[in-house]
Amino acid sequence: MKIAVAGGTGTVGRHVVAAAEHRGHVVSVLSRPRGVDVSTGQGLKEALTGIDVVIDVTNTMTLFASTARRFFETSTRHLLEAERNAGVRHHVALSIVGIDGMDASYYAGKLAQERAIADGSVPYTIARAAQFHEFAGQMLADAKGPIAIIPRMLMRPVAARDVGAHLVHVAEGSPSIRAMDLVGPRDEVLADLARRQLTHEGRRQRVFELRLPGAYGRGLASGKLRGSGEFRQASMTFDEWLTADDHRPLRR
Repeated sequence: MKIAVAGGTGTVGRHVVAAAEHRGHVVSVLSRPRGVDVSTGQGLKEALTGIDVVIDVTNTMTLFASTARRFFETSTRHLLEAERNAGVRHHVALSIVGIDGMDASYYAGKLAQERAIADGSVPYTIARAAQFHEFAGQMLADAKGPIAIIPRMLMRPVAARDVGAHLVHVAEGSPSIRAMDLVGPRDEVLADLARRQLTHEGRRQRVFELRLPGAYGRGLASGKLRGSGEFRQASMTFDEWLTADDHRPLRR
C-alpha cells in the first residue's frame, strides 16, 4: 500500500513512517523541506498521485483557539481536496482523547479539524490518542530559567512510538469514522512527569503546578484527557520511556 504521511518528520510522524516502512508499505512524507505545504496546498497534487491512504499528523504550536482553528481547517481542506482529486481511498487523522466539550485553546483547533473531516467527501477514520510522553519535556523546554510553571493536568500519557504503530494499523483497515481511542498504561499528573524527567536527566529546575482558569484549564484538570469508555491501552510507561531510545534529553 502507498501511504502519504502529512507531518511525517514530527514527534509522531517519524514513528508513523518507521512503522509503515517496517510493515512493507511504500511511504511518502509530506513536508515543507520536500516541497509540500499543507497550509497552502503547495505540492499536494503531485505528492498524492497514486497514494492509497493519507495519515495526517500535522501540528501547530499555539494556545490561541483562532490560530489553531485556522491552521487545522485550512490544512484539512487542502488535504481533502487534493485527496479527492487523486482518488485517495482513506484519510486517517490523529486527534486527542477526551476533548469533546473542550472547545478552547489548542483543542478548539482539533475539534474544528474533526468537523472538517466529517464534512468532507473522502472516507475517513479519526484516531484519538492521549497526550504523548514527550509532552512533559516540551513544556519544560518552553520554561526559561530555574523555575517551570506547569499547568494542572490529569493525563494517561502514551509513547509516540505506540501512537505511530496504532495509526498505521488504522490505515491498513477500512475507513470507520472513529477508531478506538489509544491511551497509556497509567494515570499520571503532568507536573509529576516533569519532575521525574528532570531528576532522570540530572537537571536542577523547580516545577510549580498551576491550575489554569477558564474552560481550557478546567478541562486539563478534570481528568477528561485520560479518556473514558472503551480504549486500547499501550504498554510503555513514562518511566520506561525515559530509559528508551525514543527519549531525547532536554538541551542544557
